Amino acid sequence: MQVILLERVAKLGQMGEVVKVKEGYARNFLLPQGKALRASDANIKAFENQKIQLEARNAESKAEAQKVADKLHGETFVVIRSASDAGALYGSVTTRDAADAATEAGFTVDRKQVVLGAPIKELGLHDVIVVLHPEVEATITLNVARSTEEAELQAQGKSIQDLAAEADAEAEFEIAELFDDIGGATGDEDGDNQN
Repeated sequence: MQVILLERVAKLGQMGEVVKVKEGYARNFLLPQGKALRASDANIKAFENQKIQLEARNAESKAEAQKVADKLHGETFVVIRSASDAGALYGSVTTRDAADAATEAGFTVDRKQVVLGAPIKELGLHDVIVVLHPEVEATITLNVARSTEEAELQAQGKSIQDLAAEADAEAEFEIAELFDDIGGATGDEDGDNQN
């Protein structure tokens, strides 16, 4: 099916282009959301008459999206989740969680605007793209942790594995110190028995 795009659509084309798409994609997504019109002669003429208004509206919404992107880009949001000692989450962080975290911080972000390559399934810092307009994106960081204290440590650059290794090393040192004390006490008792 041939459609004329009323706005830029990622991986498809720019405003005003006539493109060929599958019928289902046009019927179920492009046409109902007002992103395209069927490419009939009447619709092409109607688009030509509305082109200036559509371009002005597009430029205006792009400018607004750019203002939001300037504020949003580089922001870090903390998401608290339960996880194993190895750092694997019980569940995952989804686009809804990212949108909710940004909304709680005072930004207006819809889950449909958040792009995740795959669900986040481990603790740590994860970069996430937010598409505010077809031509404007911002990158945010999700700090996924088990507690706010852990999130602060991760923000300083320490990973959960580093923290676990430090805790293990500290425990081993304390055990070694305890055995040294016990060994020294045993040596003293042996010395007392010899006298």
